[in-house]
Amino acid sequence: MRHYVYMVIGTFFFAFSVAVFAMPNSLAEGGIPGLALLLYFAYGFSPAVVTLIANGITLLIGYRYLPRSMILKSIVTIPLFSFFLYLLEGRVNAFGDQLLAALFTGVFTGIGFGFIFRSGSTTGGSSTIARMLNYKFGWELTGTNFVLDALIVGAGIFVIGPLYTMYTVVALFIGKRVTDYVLEGFESKKIVHIFSEENERISASIRHNLGAHTTTLRGDANEQGEAETLVYVAVSKQQLFYLKKLIKEVDEQAFTVVHTVKDVSGGSFATAHYPTQKTFRNEKKEKHYYKKQAKKE
Repeated sequence: MRHYVYMVIGTFFFAFSVAVFAMPNSLAEGGIPGLALLLYFAYGFSPAVVTLIANGITLLIGYRYLPRSMILKSIVTIPLFSFFLYLLEGRVNAFGDQLLAALFTGVFTGIGFGFIFRSGSTTGGSSTIARMLNYKFGWELTGTNFVLDALIVGAGIFVIGPLYTMYTVVALFIGKRVTDYVLEGFESKKIVHIFSEENERISASIRHNLGAHTTTLRGDANEQGEAETLVYVAVSKQQLFYLKKLIKEVDEQAFTVVHTVKDVSGGSFATAHYPTQKTFRNEKKEKHYYKKQAKKE
């Protein structure tokens, strides 16, 4: 049920972006909606009707190449998008500021696509054609989809002119970034590699104070003939300050490498907590904890 709610919300936001921000301000889009907008600017065809017909045809052609669950959801998404577009088109005047219109178009398109992708559905169009070409000829999906969208956007030079086409590119770039945020979250995560001779104490301190899972990885012997170890841990951006403080308390000479990643889920990451300054000053509690760990081992 949640996926269908996401699908309706995403479809509305995408239609809202096209009808309220792109259409009145002479901006195009990628895929079938972009083609529909160009036909609207050139000949006055209704984007709602064009998207319904074009997406319906591509979905029928791509029926054998798409997963059945995606087909079923697309059967709902495609007419729903055209319906929302029909209700909204022609009801808003131009902003008079193309850059602002491009920003709003990108933001609302990104939100719409993010929810549509989270629902497991598709808006049809170029993504369906890309899947067919991938199935028939082995063409790479993302690259093919990008080329198809680029061809439609590039065609806008002859319809809306190079300036408005460039604003369209700005809107598409912003939309891509916003879609990533909706799918992956606004907060980047940190993967930390810690090289230290005190790796066991550091691991115990991280587990105790941050509630984060740690993994100790062992490497080949170094030039001195000693095997090296490193501690691998994933934390949120806000926890990174506390993590570095914990490491320094145990080993000031520890070598730490931090990587930024987009998505971490499951395990202890969902239950990790944020310690207070008091946590680090409770030396008795720390000693008691290490003694308990030593007895267990």
